[in-house]
Amino acid sequence: MRYAILPHPWTETTSVLDAAGHTQVPLDEAEFLVFNGAPGEFPDPLPESIGFVQVPFAGVDHVLDLIRKTHAETGVRWSNAAGLYDSTVAESTIALLLAQLHAHKRVGTSWDNRDEVEAHTSFLFEDRTVAIIGAGGIGTKLIEMLSGFGPRIIAVTRSGRPVAGADETHPVSEVEKVWPNADYFVFLTPLTDETYHLGNAEVFAAMPSHAVVINVGRGPLIDTAALVEALSNGEIAGAGLDVTDPEPLPDGHPLWEMPNCIITPHVANPPYSVRKRIGEHTLKAAEAFAADKPLPTEVNAEAGY
Repeated sequence: MRYAILPHPWTETTSVLDAAGHTQVPLDEAEFLVFNGAPGEFPDPLPESIGFVQVPFAGVDHVLDLIRKTHAETGVRWSNAAGLYDSTVAESTIALLLAQLHAHKRVGTSWDNRDEVEAHTSFLFEDRTVAIIGAGGIGTKLIEMLSGFGPRIIAVTRSGRPVAGADETHPVSEVEKVWPNADYFVFLTPLTDETYHLGNAEVFAAMPSHAVVINVGRGPLIDTAALVEALSNGEIAGAGLDVTDPEPLPDGHPLWEMPNCIITPHVANPPYSVRKRIGEHTLKAAEAFAADKPLPTEVNAEAGY
């Protein structure tokens, strides 16, 4: 098939597509588009020849308006990268959680902080419960990786379906039952109208005071102002964030200075990993499209994921 990649010509991606027999052409001659830019960089109008658009992200909230607009106008199908980065994000989640539990930020630049570090250190294996809010592909991989530490696992999914490795599962409609009954909370849900500020002041108040909140999903899943307040007044013990709201988090923001908040700059799945993996994923989408089958990770424009 003929394809275009815009706006950034990732050689790691194009080499995979070319080796499989696909041909890179100008946009107006292409049958599918690999789009790796910001919404303002999307081609408008989209040529009628484009049958599907592949994006290299698992979450598509930032291009959801584009997805709905183009799907309504042209019927173009969209494919995200759901599942492609499960292992990288799951491992990064554990790194954030352990760094927080072991009080790494409190070390600072002096050995003299040893007593403070010791006072705020806890261990994942010590009869703890981890709640995974949005236990899809990443959550399932996270459960597998956590199994060696031995915590109890509560999974929260949209439907409440059983999740492999979880000790109990709840639908998101009953998530209020989970907040008082876990020690550590990992936010992994897609960002939708229903999950916006899912972590808020009321929720933090319902958690145990030793709770740690990890967000590796999307920044607006957490109400940032409420998180600052909860960390400041000891309502919860700590947070680990790979995503923030706003993003990037401005210099001088209170969260940067808090000893009980670990922040990484949206690198749970780093860019090189995206460029390396999205080519093979796109091959599967192109194969399904050519066979007139559903794309393996086709986006539901109405649902938003």
